[in-house]
Amino acid sequence: MEAYKRWVRSNKDYVHSLESLANGLTWLLPERFSASEIGPEAVTTILGIITAINEHIIDTTPIQKGTGSSEPNPFPYSLCISALKDLETLVEVVAQQYYGDDKKWNFIAITEATKVLVRLALFRNSGFKMLLHGGETLNVEKPSDNSSSQHRVGGFPGPEGNHGPGYLRNPEGRALSALNRFGENARMISQPSWLQRIQQQQSIMEPPTPVVERPTLSTILSEKGVNGALFVMGEVLCITRPLIYVLFIRKYGIRSWIPWFLSLGVDFMGFSFLSLVTKSRHGGQEKDFDLSVSQKDELKRRKLLWALYLMRDPFFSKYTRQRLERTGKMLEPVPVIGFLTEKLVELVIGAQTRYTYMSGS
Repeated sequence: MEAYKRWVRSNKDYVHSLESLANGLTWLLPERFSASEIGPEAVTTILGIITAINEHIIDTTPIQKGTGSSEPNPFPYSLCISALKDLETLVEVVAQQYYGDDKKWNFIAITEATKVLVRLALFRNSGFKMLLHGGETLNVEKPSDNSSSQHRVGGFPGPEGNHGPGYLRNPEGRALSALNRFGENARMISQPSWLQRIQQQQSIMEPPTPVVERPTLSTILSEKGVNGALFVMGEVLCITRPLIYVLFIRKYGIRSWIPWFLSLGVDFMGFSFLSLVTKSRHGGQEKDFDLSVSQKDELKRRKLLWALYLMRDPFFSKYTRQRLERTGKMLEPVPVIGFLTEKLVELVIGAQTRYTYMSGS
């Protein structure tokens, strides 16, 4: 297994090219989107899981030789979520063929509930960080070296400590700095020379690793106040939205507008909470959430996913499908373009039955 990991990490571009080619060819498999598509869907699922494993190997590449993995959690949550998403469509196809259209939603709901539990566990264990791509992408911030490079010498605080460069400009700061240096010198003098040499070698060979405490729900609520509560609620709504959607489809049916509007409302409410806490100020009384570039991109991605409601029933059956079929008939007489448009419409209609209710989750 270690040999395979090394090969994947040293041939990332080659692996990505093979995965893209294989996943693209699965859309052209015979009997894809037909009544008995278990075989093609099983092939697609296996390729998807292999792709997820390779991405997990690449994402958890050790930062330096001799260091541990970059995976922030011992349990591979991102890999588990990706595998569940790939298995979900296969579960749907098998359940539909053996149990029918109505009972298949029981199995889909169980799969969605499992994904929700894994995502909630990841959300908690990551210190309540925003989930990127539903938890499939690791939300790992690069540590800043400013404080260690400017204010630390040999792993110990410099004369400025943690007070900043302007600290020594006032008498109190100079006095405390002098006392600090006096205490350090007295401590070094009182220690034997051999002990000083050992400590210096250890500080060079094994620089101290800063211990970062993982935020808990209570600390977020106490430090961020209302903004912290809204942020957690927004993420929880985003995580549970697919399960809520499937449960209401199971109760009212895929042709009902109730699951469609309810899912859209949950999406809009969760996104509104997140947008509110990242833009609000509250007169400076509460700390704001400073989003990283990847987190800002995640909010844009979630907003773009609202377009999938055009592909979800009953909106798709009543409006979108008619437009697609009308466009296909209009372009049918045109050579090549008409044929490609017909195949594209066929793929879109087939994919709509499998990949729209859970997309974006």
